[in-house]
Amino acid sequence: MAELKQHHSNFIKLGLSADNNAMGRIIKFCAVSEDGDLSYALKVFDAMPDPDAFIYNTLMRGHLQCQDARRSILLYLQMLEDSVTPNNFTFPSVVRACSVDNAVEVGKQVHAHVLKFGFGADGFCLNNLIHMYVNFLALEEARRIFDKMLRKDVVSWTTLITGYSQWGLVDVAFKIFELMPERNSVSWNAMIAAYVQSNRFHEAFALFDRMTAEGVVLDKFVAASMLSACTGLGALEQGKWIHEYLEKKGIKLDSKLATTIIDMYCKCGCLEKAFEVFNRLPYKGISSWNCIIGGFAMHGKGETAIELFKEMEKEGAIPDSITFVNVLSACAHSGLVEEGRHYFQYMTEVHENECKMEHYGCMVDLLGRAGLLEEAKKLIDEMPMRPDAGVLGALLGACRIHGNLELGEQIGKRVIELEPNNSGRYVLLANLYAKAGRWEDVASVRKLMNDRKVKKAPGFSVIELKGSVNEFIAGGRTHPETKLIYAKVDEMLETIRSVGYVPDTAGVLHDLSEEGKENPLFYHNEKLAIAYGLLNTKPGETFRITKNLRVCGDCHQASKLISKVFDREIIVRDRNRFHHFRNGVCSCNDYW
Repeated sequence: MAELKQHHSNFIKLGLSADNNAMGRIIKFCAVSEDGDLSYALKVFDAMPDPDAFIYNTLMRGHLQCQDARRSILLYLQMLEDSVTPNNFTFPSVVRACSVDNAVEVGKQVHAHVLKFGFGADGFCLNNLIHMYVNFLALEEARRIFDKMLRKDVVSWTTLITGYSQWGLVDVAFKIFELMPERNSVSWNAMIAAYVQSNRFHEAFALFDRMTAEGVVLDKFVAASMLSACTGLGALEQGKWIHEYLEKKGIKLDSKLATTIIDMYCKCGCLEKAFEVFNRLPYKGISSWNCIIGGFAMHGKGETAIELFKEMEKEGAIPDSITFVNVLSACAHSGLVEEGRHYFQYMTEVHENECKMEHYGCMVDLLGRAGLLEEAKKLIDEMPMRPDAGVLGALLGACRIHGNLELGEQIGKRVIELEPNNSGRYVLLANLYAKAGRWEDVASVRKLMNDRKVKKAPGFSVIELKGSVNEFIAGGRTHPETKLIYAKVDEMLETIRSVGYVPDTAGVLHDLSEEGKENPLFYHNEKLAIAYGLLNTKPGETFRITKNLRVCGDCHQASKLISKVFDREIIVRDRNRFHHFRNGVCSCNDYW
């Protein structure tokens, strides 16, 4: 770079002027190369008497690479003012600049210029226009361009699929995907990623099976999407297979993919493997540290999470906002009150990280779970911002745990008004009333839900065994082994009754007799999944279950006894954390 600048300086000193080609080479090197100097390229540009389209195009690309889309657009406008005719290399850059800068009106004008200057059939220009309109949420315009294209390539199809998916129209995206005359790994990944991002994991798995059956090679992008699907469903065996495939093929794990693998193992209940992958990383970025600290936090291993945080600091990694959310969450899940107080102050005093809503939520959760409800309430009252439903919901959950009806009722009503469409908020308040035997108030909460047309999120449990993913809902009878599963449920409940199991009916939201309350508990989705696990494993083996809701008190108690009587380790991931049931005890120490 220094040598190039010297040559250019010598030209000027000798009173010589380089031609456009020479100046163009200087500008190209300075503007778009990794070792370039964009400001120097602009100085050369300003000294040019007659810059051509190549020069303008190069500078527009350079500014785009430097995330200065606005300057790219201004250069295009200057180009037109100087009567320099755009060419087919001009429009992709300026269209992308409009997209990045969200310059809707300018983008429409540039679209008109594409047609005016005779590039209405240029596939590269049109693909960029489709992407631009997708970004503007003008899907009809994007589709209109697509439909008029004489030659649609894989990029055209994939851009449109991604566009519809990005705005939640996944079924429309799939219809377009099915119409594609040919697909590559990018288009397969676009559709798989769409399902994953919409939490439609079963459909992602089905599409992945189709992809592999058609002989499409698994690349790291598809792998990342499928690892996220495995994470969502708790499908450890599938996740392991993908990880082993990547290793076998020698596909290099970049930081992002490595973190995705660590996250998959953490959230599929295999913390040892997650830690192994983490330790083998040649470079540990902040996202990797955050992932492993968060993994130990959700497994209730707060002390280890804190030790990892200290190790992270020793290695010179600077913690960010997410790091402290994970550390405080680790304290909350393990009841480490003093440690939580320390790191809440440490975050601002030592690392000058601003306390955000999430950090307050963790502290309220920590104090509330520990029964320090007044301190938690005081912290909320002193917050510099208005508490959101997450912070108040943490206190409401603590009130339910500790049976503080007065404070819980007050907070519960506030939370419901903040999130009137969140069924979980109503259920928490109703549970609080039910625990106190206030059945009229339970009925009032239910009526309010009905009046507002709020539906309770259906609970389900997923268990993966022998490469197949099985999903259960409470009382469901669609599984091909239903008869065997229900017989096993009856057997396991009868067996644990003999060692002291008494159904916990406190959370059943009906004013029924004790016998009537027991019956719905027997066929909760988690118990059905456990029965399936017992049918398909041997004594001493481990099976894993993923739930979308919090473990109820009855299933928690039953799982402890089942783990002892039937000699299994049962690992359950609920909405908040992991529970490792082994030999009659749970890793959460009944603190969840």
